[in-house]
Amino acid sequence: MDWPLLDVLSEPDRRELLARARRRRFARHEVLFHEGDPGDSLHLVSRGHIALRIHTPFGDIATMRIVRPGEFFGELAVVSPGPRNATAAALDAAETIAIDRELVTGLRDEHPQISALIVEALVSEVRRLAQQVVEAMYVPVDKRVWRRLEEMTKVFGANDTPETTIPITQDVLAQLSGCTRPTTNRVLRVGENAGIIEMARGRIEIHDFAALQRRAR
Repeated sequence: MDWPLLDVLSEPDRRELLARARRRRFARHEVLFHEGDPGDSLHLVSRGHIALRIHTPFGDIATMRIVRPGEFFGELAVVSPGPRNATAAALDAAETIAIDRELVTGLRDEHPQISALIVEALVSEVRRLAQQVVEAMYVPVDKRVWRRLEEMTKVFGANDTPETTIPITQDVLAQLSGCTRPTTNRVLRVGENAGIIEMARGRIEIHDFAALQRRAR
């Protein structure tokens, strides 16, 4: 499995880090950790999909992000001790490589490039969050729905696959898009009438990814 995050390390440092990290496996719907739990490790996803969810000020639970193989989450835990700011749950059978804070601290003196790994993780997350803020402030809601749908197509399928099934509900897509379910449903109905997608119980089927990309631009 290739994780772009580890590209900042030399090959020997990369091998040592992975050899000393913990491989963890999770069943479908199993919770990796809960919001508020003590944070102690960064996770590299090697198989499956992980949903990151938060409790909103209104008492609801919202999915903020879905992480796929090759991506990571929990980077703050290796920088500074503190509670987890989201609940992580496996959407399907999943596997991660858990890199504990103690491991990073122990390797840092012998392998200075480990510090570059931490910086890269934080920079990647800041850039992602900054893009989300700009979208929330300046991108029309319809386009945000199409963009999240485009992202989910890449998360659960491939760009060159003619058809992809996204196993998420309209509620989850609305949460990812930062809008209401009725708004998401309206956008999806337009796409369904145009033959771009097809809605089904608990999933959205993509029939024309190129057309979807045009809507997201």
